[in-house]
Amino acid sequence: MGFVLFESDGHRCIAYNDLVRGDDGVQANQFLITDGDHSALIDPGGALLYNPLVLALGRDVRPHQIELLLCSHQDPDIIGSVDKWLLYTRASVVCSKLWGRFVPHLVPGYMENAGRERYLLVDDEGARIPLGDTEILALPAHFLHSVGNLSFYDPVSRILFAGDVCSGLVGSGVPYAFVEDFEAYRPCMEGFHRRYMASNRALRLWVDMVRELAPEMIVPQHGMPFRGAAIKPLLDWLEGLQCGVDLMGPVNHRPNPQRPPVRVGY
Repeated sequence: MGFVLFESDGHRCIAYNDLVRGDDGVQANQFLITDGDHSALIDPGGALLYNPLVLALGRDVRPHQIELLLCSHQDPDIIGSVDKWLLYTRASVVCSKLWGRFVPHLVPGYMENAGRERYLLVDDEGARIPLGDTEILALPAHFLHSVGNLSFYDPVSRILFAGDVCSGLVGSGVPYAFVEDFEAYRPCMEGFHRRYMASNRALRLWVDMVRELAPEMIVPQHGMPFRGAAIKPLLDWLEGLQCGVDLMGPVNHRPNPQRPPVRVGY
């Protein structure tokens, strides 16, 4: 069952979480925005999630009628199921222009009606994407962690869908709920952000943009959403975080022969 983030005058924003079976893959959230009879799906997920997500969506929208697939970046947990969505819906794929020639590698060449006419490619500075009587803003979030990364902002609900930025790694079965105590939740985020975000400079540019937007909620692709008093400490932390290339030292190109590859779950 979806978690309703916002609902007013025919406009709804719904989160779907914990659809991954156990430890089969990293838990990831998907988001539905509906405006009247029009609908967009944000970060629809990989093949692992396609069937569970379609079943979950069926309570809120007819999945084959979804018009837009808003994809923050190119990772498998974002777009791995794109071939199924192109096959079973008439949706257009919205992604950075940097990935416009890479995403089709996930789509079999024999599929009809899956060419460039199905893609809306976003320039580096972002774009306005019409949806019903409103629009969704595709905003630059480059190098966080992808070189062509996007955040999506819904001006009706004032929700910023932040993709991997602000994500926390939580296990299966954890109830989806707004973060109340940022400092208590921060350990779920710290290691992920230090490794996956490219640099403090990239984070600061994103934080400056978000502060100007002043969203009511910030909702990441992994982990829990933020609102109200939890947003300021979140942005303050990101603004000062050393990450990515900030932490790099000399590269050891001689692997330790005593350390074999890790086998997980097999």
